[in-house]
Amino acid sequence: MRAVLLALAILAFAAGCGGGDDEATGTTATPAEGECASVDAPEPRDPGSSEAPSAPLEDGKTYALTFDTSCGSFTVTLDTELAPNTAASLVALAEAGYFDDTIFHRVVPDFVIQGGDPTQSGSGGPGYSTVDVPPSDSGYTKGTVAMAKSGVEAPGTAGSQFFVVTADDAGLPPEYAIVGEITDGLEVVEAIGILGDAAEQPTQPLVIARVTVTES
Repeated sequence: MRAVLLALAILAFAAGCGGGDDEATGTTATPAEGECASVDAPEPRDPGSSEAPSAPLEDGKTYALTFDTSCGSFTVTLDTELAPNTAASLVALAEAGYFDDTIFHRVVPDFVIQGGDPTQSGSGGPGYSTVDVPPSDSGYTKGTVAMAKSGVEAPGTAGSQFFVVTADDAGLPPEYAIVGEITDGLEVVEAIGILGDAAEQPTQPLVIARVTVTES
């Protein structure tokens, strides 16, 4: 059932620029651990259209994305072997400020949180798609970070919209590109994950102030 819900909810998702002003969104507030600050939602924006990276990420390096949110910070370590094309895309988008001053537009308690759309509509993307088909035995367990796609797109298709699994096991089929996992700040993801209503909408603005890339 949850797989059906995810497919229906992201049916219009296209395969996924700019930064924003922290003062405008109030995202400079530092929430207590496990709590979310009360902030204003940033204005939706047109992400425009860009091109997918033409080169893969550098071999032998580890890439991570740190999300500074109104609920605290969490880090995603990217899986450059399992999803090389998607990982390169997310790094390029993050470095361009694509995810800065965006929101988690979909929150389903004990299932997933979803973001990555500057239009805040659930249908925006960067104007291109990448493909990294997950293995047939893939599982989507708590802390897994994967990419949203429409029900008519091929397995592994990705744009800019991502989701983080908050369930112990989301029970999803192996159709969504798995781009990494939460390696720090899972409690922040869980704090975000409880703030969704029956319509899968956030009960308050859940803002991503910025996303930074680190290499090691």
